[in-house]
Amino acid sequence: METAQQFSDRPPLGKLAPTGGSAANVGASVQVAMVAGEASGDLLAGLLIDGLKTRWPALGTHGIGGPHMARAGFDAWWPSDKLAVRGYAEVLRHYRDIVAIREQLKTRLLANPPAVFIGVDAPDFNLDLEAALKAKGIKTVHFVSPSIWAWRADRVEKIRRSVDHVLCIFPFEVALLAQHGIAATYVGHPLASVIPMAPDRASARAKLGLKDSDTVVAILPGSRKSEIHYLARRFFEAAALIRRAQPDIKFIVPAIPAWKTMIEDAAAMTGVNNLQILDGQSHTALAACDVTLIASGTATLEAALFKRPMVIAYNMHWLSWRIMQRKKLQAWVGLPNILCQEFVVPEFLQQAATPQALSDAVLRWLDVKAHEPAKIRSLEQRFSRLHAELQRNTAQLATHAIEKILGC
Repeated sequence: METAQQFSDRPPLGKLAPTGGSAANVGASVQVAMVAGEASGDLLAGLLIDGLKTRWPALGTHGIGGPHMARAGFDAWWPSDKLAVRGYAEVLRHYRDIVAIREQLKTRLLANPPAVFIGVDAPDFNLDLEAALKAKGIKTVHFVSPSIWAWRADRVEKIRRSVDHVLCIFPFEVALLAQHGIAATYVGHPLASVIPMAPDRASARAKLGLKDSDTVVAILPGSRKSEIHYLARRFFEAAALIRRAQPDIKFIVPAIPAWKTMIEDAAAMTGVNNLQILDGQSHTALAACDVTLIASGTATLEAALFKRPMVIAYNMHWLSWRIMQRKKLQAWVGLPNILCQEFVVPEFLQQAATPQALSDAVLRWLDVKAHEPAKIRSLEQRFSRLHAELQRNTAQLATHAIEKILGC
């Protein structure tokens, strides 16, 4: 990920007045507890902290977070990768450790209440924690509405019980939550302000030592260990097939440092060589590439904001897949398709995500780029409209909503 940027130029408005349950910590140094459970949440939370600091320069933040939050001055009591687990079966393997962390965090926050608790995504972890804190009079905010419009509609009652306010990153969510009596504010998606409307492909390629004439595929097999486990090898097997068809192709692989060795091992097992494995730099990779093979998740939205053709794939433990299928409410899984309400890019899920299917889909995009550039321009225009819909001063809007919650 690229370095987080500040969005709000609003000057500080002075000290907060006491607001009730957590008044002891509301004053010259506002204390905010936060939990972000994975790489995307860490990025969003880091951007939010930057915005909050323009309102409260002496802001203190602590809880569970990652490197982007740390760069914004966050005190991480536990690293966010402790919670970066997706899928029912996968969570069960780590259940005791995760619950133990939540209980320790809850005890610590109840002993020294913050002015507000902000749970950033990670609803399975955060909603139960938020409910316990709210019951003791601590204000609670959830940043990124749980996807009740895509699956888990049964979660609505838990949201209402757990949070004082939801900060929504998609415009249609506010009205949906209002139907269930849940207060919410649309704040836009922070990444839409971080990522330029017209990405600089030439600069990104120069940074990675790539030529303008190179054909470049970015491979993003996920940010969680479980995603790397289930996707990396089949992604690299697909890369081997792509290279067989186009020997001169260049592959770039942004890797979270914690999983870099795991990614290198998966590549070695498939025999694909001459991969450029990067330390992070996912935004640089997306700006530089012609097409990306990418795991379903927030990264697919980032790819759309970079206006890049993509092939979305996902694979998980079979039990997790069966449970999720029963709760699924929409035809799409990838965020670009969900937001556009149509299959603008292909998705290959579970058994359908074979190396052959993935390589064929990537090669089709490269063929379209070479022979039907109008189709690529049409996709770029659709993603540009989506970008404009999501581009708001997220940090400022979120800060204003939090001010109202705190009554200042």
